[in-house]
Amino acid sequence: MMKLACPDLSLRSLAVWRRNFLVWRKLAIPSLLGNLADPLIYLFGLGYGLGSLLPQVAGGSYIAFLAAGTVCASTMNAASFEALYSGFSRMHVQRTWEAIMNAPVSLDDVLAGEWLWAASKATLSGAAILLVVALLGLIASPLALWVLPVIFLSGLCFAALGLIATALAPSYDFFMYYFTLFITPMILLCGVFFPAQQLPPAVQAVAAWLPLTHAVALARPLMGGQLPGAIGLHLFALGAVAVLAFAVALALTRRRLLK
Repeated sequence: MMKLACPDLSLRSLAVWRRNFLVWRKLAIPSLLGNLADPLIYLFGLGYGLGSLLPQVAGGSYIAFLAAGTVCASTMNAASFEALYSGFSRMHVQRTWEAIMNAPVSLDDVLAGEWLWAASKATLSGAAILLVVALLGLIASPLALWVLPVIFLSGLCFAALGLIATALAPSYDFFMYYFTLFITPMILLCGVFFPAQQLPPAVQAVAAWLPLTHAVALARPLMGGQLPGAIGLHLFALGAVAVLAFAVALALTRRRLLK
């Protein structure tokens, strides 16, 4: 039976973060452009195309409504891809984690470094989308700067969830189930493309428990120049999922690599 032990962490986790950053820095521009391409296609295609056929949504233009959802969805995808595909490569294929642990660095520090790095990379992706949205004139207030910590917290949340899947995955093919059964439903149910209030009540009740819902609920009002409602609830939900999911990921990874 899996036991959730307290992480044994040190500042060595920052060295793991730095190692991943130095590797990524060599291909930083192609990486950022790749992370920008997909959300911008949705933003321009749906925002200007479909948006021209729609009345105002939530008191503003549809493209402004979509922009906030795109920032959050991009953050979720970037954190998930890094924790899943890149993390699995370093853990299982390249055995980078095993090599690092030959130094005086514990598995807990390795996983914490991976967690922080995936969240940091997701923050870069979300911030890049936020910058593009600002240049398009779709941000109504400097309050949008508070979206940056929301992006980082969301990155921690989805990175931790991704690390759970990485600890369980026998191969890369396993991740298709994660995206199909978890990530894609969140994109469709959590208010990215349309207000969640349009969904049936039972589906709304399910969506209210999903972490992307809380990220969107914080980011959209801030980008529209308003303070979100129930700020404490949304921050607590994201933080609680991040911490609990990391604890589960750590327990599963210990069982996989230290058994």
